[in-house]
Amino acid sequence: MKASVAIQVLPHVDSDEEVIRIVDEVIDYIKSTGLNYYVGPCETAIEGDYDQLMEIVKNCQIIAVKAGAPKVSAYVKISFNPDGGVLTIDQKVTKHHQ
Repeated sequence: MKASVAIQVLPHVDSDEEVIRIVDEVIDYIKSTGLNYYVGPCETAIEGDYDQLMEIVKNCQIIAVKAGAPKVSAYVKISFNPDGGVLTIDQKVTKHHQ
């Protein structure tokens, strides 16, 4: 695994319930990719190949629009190491959830 991303998708909609519904659809898509992921309260982290992750980032926004958001903001953090690995989700958070 040479990359990880953290993505926060913010649909521009009128209610918190709509935000949750649309973000849940985005998370369902992330789950369907088969990659290792971690859902946090403000963002979702995903691990995998850099190109595959960039495609997922793009698709997250498209899915939010298809789910009913007229406009979407996304905040993305990328950790990329073409010559080796990056810290995994487990290395970053497991000790904090025991």
